[in-house]
Amino acid sequence: MSTLEVANKWAAYCRTGNFNQAQDELYDSNCVSIEMEGAEGFPTKVSGMEAIKMKGKHWEESMEQFHGMEIEGPLVAGDHFTATMKMDITMKDQARRVDEEVGIFRVSNGKIVSEQFFYQLG
Repeated sequence: MSTLEVANKWAAYCRTGNFNQAQDELYDSNCVSIEMEGAEGFPTKVSGMEAIKMKGKHWEESMEQFHGMEIEGPLVAGDHFTATMKMDITMKDQARRVDEEVGIFRVSNGKIVSEQFFYQLG
């Protein structure tokens, strides 16, 4: 798959909440995931799908309710794509809010090999 095809499939899965399917189908087994330094409760960098899935499980367990998600993009440049994500969520013991972030992804041989997220901390 081309970078554009991967990007469009990733966005379609995320828009419908199929994050696990996106990871299972589109991510390389040695993918690297990078969060903002200082993100509470999350390591800055994890490698491999097992670690990425554990990070996702931790996020899901810290959430009380997922109300929906908007994706803008993707925009593709060479072997990279980017998209903005707006997640309407209620975390445990917190008020409902919309979190916004930018994700940058690199594709190699038809698979996502790295992802990095940028968002406001705190």
